[in-house]
Amino acid sequence: MTQNERLFYLIEYLLIENSAFSDVTIPENKADRFKLFRSLVNIRPPKPASKEFLTVQDEYLKEEIANKGITDIAELKPIQNNIYLWQGDITTLKCVAIVNAANSGMTGCYSPCHGCIDNAIHTYAGVQLRLECSEIMKKQGYPEPTGMAKLTKAYNLPCDYIIHTVGPIVSGSLDEKHCRMLASCYSSCLEMAEQNGIKSIAFCCISTGEYYFPNTQASEIAIKTVMEFQKNSLIKVVFNVFTEKDLYIYRELLR
Repeated sequence: MTQNERLFYLIEYLLIENSAFSDVTIPENKADRFKLFRSLVNIRPPKPASKEFLTVQDEYLKEEIANKGITDIAELKPIQNNIYLWQGDITTLKCVAIVNAANSGMTGCYSPCHGCIDNAIHTYAGVQLRLECSEIMKKQGYPEPTGMAKLTKAYNLPCDYIIHTVGPIVSGSLDEKHCRMLASCYSSCLEMAEQNGIKSIAFCCISTGEYYFPNTQASEIAIKTVMEFQKNSLIKVVFNVFTEKDLYIYRELLR
């Protein structure tokens, strides 16, 4: 199967799976076709898929990620001892674990093609990730508290694991509780990594997007928490940034 054939198959499967979409036409344009696929995946509830679907999906996603270009942590130069700063798409980073800025439901972003990292990670990992997260949450029986961490497989991503954490939402003025909760996100993820023998971890900028945590203060907390943890650990930490603003902040703080 070519990538186009795989994408058509995946879209047709998802459309047939939900009778509400029986009148949807598959676009001719490749970019629009992928947006439709991503939208259908984003709104799909956590449930099993056929073995054939998973095989085609996995082949498709792995090739799409490879085409975007995979960056191996081994290729990066540390900015400090065991600390790396990298600007790029976290779904293309090859390290042992990446961190996902999740919501309290922990099963991903359901808004079609939303720009959050939670949406991107679930899209490119595959539908298996949402199902695994759902099973974890069913066993837990309550929404994920802020500042904790959960470990899952990474499926089609080039990393081995995903560590999911829920960051604090800043509504109004930033206060000490927000800061404690954000620090807890970083320390919980690091502890989860240590407990599972994970030697390298990449952090996104937790809470700075849709959760409105000020970028500079968030970066200061992230760096302080990581450096404190590394006093007793050899874990390699990548600070993954996407925007020029965050790249500048981290560079200045890590000089």
